[in-house]
Amino acid sequence: MTSPRRTGIANLPLHHGKAPRWLFDRMVPLAREITIAIVSDFGPEEMLRRLSHPYWFQAFGCVLGFDWHSSGVTTTLCGALKEGIKGIERDLGLFVAGGKGKTSRKTPSEIESWGEKISLDPAPLVYASRMSAKVDSAAVQDGYQLYHHTFLFTARGSWTVVQQGMNETNRYARRYHWLGETVTDFVNEPHAAILSETRGEALNLVASESQPARTTITSIATEEKPEKVLAELKRLKTLSLPARHQILTTDLHPDSLSKIILSAYERQPEDFEQLLGLSGVGAKTIRALSLISELIHGVAPSYRDPARYSFAHGGKDGIPYPVDRKTYDQSIELLSKAINRTRLGLSEKQQAFHRLNQLRMG
Repeated sequence: MTSPRRTGIANLPLHHGKAPRWLFDRMVPLAREITIAIVSDFGPEEMLRRLSHPYWFQAFGCVLGFDWHSSGVTTTLCGALKEGIKGIERDLGLFVAGGKGKTSRKTPSEIESWGEKISLDPAPLVYASRMSAKVDSAAVQDGYQLYHHTFLFTARGSWTVVQQGMNETNRYARRYHWLGETVTDFVNEPHAAILSETRGEALNLVASESQPARTTITSIATEEKPEKVLAELKRLKTLSLPARHQILTTDLHPDSLSKIILSAYERQPEDFEQLLGLSGVGAKTIRALSLISELIHGVAPSYRDPARYSFAHGGKDGIPYPVDRKTYDQSIELLSKAINRTRLGLSEKQQAFHRLNQLRMG
């Protein structure tokens, strides 16, 4: 089985509510037919690769009829795809688990259920699902709280994750893509093509330059007595941090972290990935250990926002960056072929082609 790669992040205006029923009822069959066409021609693994690419995912949502610039495209597209292939998962060799809100918490049990039915060991997939969520909620602290997690996988064990977080302050949502190929490390530069409207400073412990901090944080959690760690944290809460500092101490309470820090010390994780994967170790624990690493031990983590690309495919003058013509053309060609091969009526196809042409002209 291949290992994980997170392939993108997308910032979207935060829209509440649901897609109209009349629209969703049309998105479901179109999502199904396009998926059937792509899987038939290229296999289920290619569908995972496409869904893991932020641009292609966004274009797919537009072809289905949803707004380009909206957080709802993520939850609605994933929901339409899951509903669309219901009953034909075995034929496709493609399976969808999880979703929005409470449904996201059912992801492990859904993976395990399918694993039993198709004789596939679910443990690596459950681990990938859990760790991708842990990384994007605790190792990357960018102000977005995860509320959507969809895990897609094949009968061969390949997988991709599409998850989304919300930021109530700036009214944006950010989408994270993972692809289970080529990368062997969950916590060191898992990004390949990250897309975002806005950038800022974030605690980024999966940046390559955070390697010394990851080592130091693990050492603090496993080698220093819990009493010393908590004493250092209490001392840090009395400091006046510089204005640029992104790690806030206001919501860190040493007393409430004591059980988790003691538990981490007792379980002796071998590295940062194991530490991050421990039950109970979340954003506040990692933030507290990061503070100690930087301000007590002098080993700073990265504050580089992992987002690298804007929504658009680029500008003709190279602003904000040159057009990615290959990806742009491949997205249009593949969706065009898939639409053409669907069994939908002429009017639905014409509408889908019209939306695709709007993307081509945009």
